[in-house]
Amino acid sequence: MTTPNPTASDGRQSVSDRLNQTCLCVTLDRVALAKALEREAGDPTFVETFIRQRPYLFSNVPVFLSADAVAEMQACVLTIEATTRLPSYRGAVLSWAPPIAQKDHGPVGALMGYDFHLGGDGPRLIEVNTNAGGAFLNALLARAQRACCADMEPPSATAYSFEDAVLWMFQEEWRRQRGTGTSHSIAIVDDDPEEQYLYPEFVLARQVLSQRGVDAVIADARRLRYDRGRLSFDGQNIDLVYNRVTDFALDRPEHEALRDAYRDGAVVVTPNPHNHALLADKRNLTLLSDPATLEGLGAEPGLCARLSVVPRTVLLTPATADELWKSRKNLFFKPTGGHGGKAVYRGDKVTKGVWAKITRGGYVAQTLVRPSERMVKVDNSAQTRKLDIRLYTYNGRVLLTAARLYQGQTTNFQTPGGGFAPVFII
Repeated sequence: MTTPNPTASDGRQSVSDRLNQTCLCVTLDRVALAKALEREAGDPTFVETFIRQRPYLFSNVPVFLSADAVAEMQACVLTIEATTRLPSYRGAVLSWAPPIAQKDHGPVGALMGYDFHLGGDGPRLIEVNTNAGGAFLNALLARAQRACCADMEPPSATAYSFEDAVLWMFQEEWRRQRGTGTSHSIAIVDDDPEEQYLYPEFVLARQVLSQRGVDAVIADARRLRYDRGRLSFDGQNIDLVYNRVTDFALDRPEHEALRDAYRDGAVVVTPNPHNHALLADKRNLTLLSDPATLEGLGAEPGLCARLSVVPRTVLLTPATADELWKSRKNLFFKPTGGHGGKAVYRGDKVTKGVWAKITRGGYVAQTLVRPSERMVKVDNSAQTRKLDIRLYTYNGRVLLTAARLYQGQTTNFQTPGGGFAPVFII
């Protein structure tokens, strides 16, 4: 890996920018997508039941990226995961993690999500997520595209082998904790899963695993039971949990069974509190964006240079509040354990009342990186949508790359012309 060079990809970047601004072709073959979704779900009513009521889940257009920008993002993923293996770094981030996150049971975190904005000088990492949603949907979306421009190429081949990679990933997580053998029963766990916006992908994930010989169920975390060293759901023993719960410390009362089984090592949980502590707690960005601190923790200068894609992030405390208030227009404020764009504030929109609340603790201030834009056609008129890029990864390996188009402050799947979009590399 080399130090990112913002000027190295100017030619290719200009092509991708031009296409994002001018290519308004509708490339999504919705008939093919519907057939693929119903085939994968094993349910001829899947689209009518789950997709029709989510009209802005998928955008009609792809997003174009330069190959160099993608390489920078992949290098960032590898570098961050290499950093988490430094003993001094692990000690630093675990110092603010909850007790349940201290023990490493072995798994490294299934389907991590690295989210980027494309700034004027290249991609910038916005955050890392352990509950990154949408991968199963995006894998099918990528296969339902039609080429419309000479510059367009099909999405990365990783999309086509995604489902097999998923099975390998979960079995690898099993082996990391158990040493040998394979997992035979996997529960896809969330709170009120049927009420989640991305419930359709839970159905797809269950079918992907079932087709490959795994007894897979979708389980409400409240209905899990832990007794005599076994975790179960409706009487069925569970040996691996694909965890989509956003209570990252598993400290809410309704997660008692999952928490106790994980703590005792009675079930393999992925991603888990330890994974979140190492990779996704937003306080970690205060270290990753500070070369001097990283070097003090034993990171080599080359590693620090490759993390220049991480915007400067600092902890919001009473000691830093006055300075951050003065520069707030160039900052974005996020809760340290937040997810899904909830309770985040753009600095130029922060009121005195909000400021009084967030300065009590639990927030970081990140240098604002404005998202790039994609033009789309809505009701026969060209309109601008913001975009971000998500890399779905496992152990540093990129399994799938996708984009999200939206209006407003954060991704919301409420925008005409917006939603998940495949990435085409130029």
